[in-house]
Amino acid sequence: MKLWRAFVLMWLAMTLAGCGINTIPTYDEQVKAAWAQVQNQYQRRADLVPNLVNTVQGFADQEREVLVEVTEARAKVGSIQAGEDILDDPEKFKQFEQAQGQLGSALQRLMVVVERYPDLKSNQNFLALQSQLEGTENRIAVARRDYIEAVRQYNTEIRTFPGRIWHSLLYSELEQRENFEATTENAEQAPTVNFE
Repeated sequence: MKLWRAFVLMWLAMTLAGCGINTIPTYDEQVKAAWAQVQNQYQRRADLVPNLVNTVQGFADQEREVLVEVTEARAKVGSIQAGEDILDDPEKFKQFEQAQGQLGSALQRLMVVVERYPDLKSNQNFLALQSQLEGTENRIAVARRDYIEAVRQYNTEIRTFPGRIWHSLLYSELEQRENFEATTENAEQAPTVNFE
């Protein structure tokens, strides 16, 4: 009889292990890891901004308004605590994304200012910083894409069979995750380029 119980318990354990009982926490951890990578790239950008501003400032003292805007946007980004708890608070998540959007917009305006200063564009320090910043923006886009995919996979799992069953039985405290939304007004429209 003991042998029979051991066999049934082993069979039950193997069946449960193969039926997706661990899928939800695995996907939840993937969402958290993807979000940590997004934060990592945002931090990289925030670390580069002061160096870029200082380099440009030496050449463009009269463009203080744009430089102040970039500095203030960076400070606003830095003031928002973006730990894992932000994933569970849609309002904090939206505020964080809006602050990041404002910083990105301010950096774009800074690059327009740079076009007015040919000496700055040829400065090696500026070129290196600009290249790093462009690379960082690309990394942010990739990290966001990976986060969006992790959220899609997680949310799909907890809303479909058999994940829905495991979610209701074992993981009901895990909520659906928020995804990125465009924070820039009219982001769906292509920008107009005018060389007049």
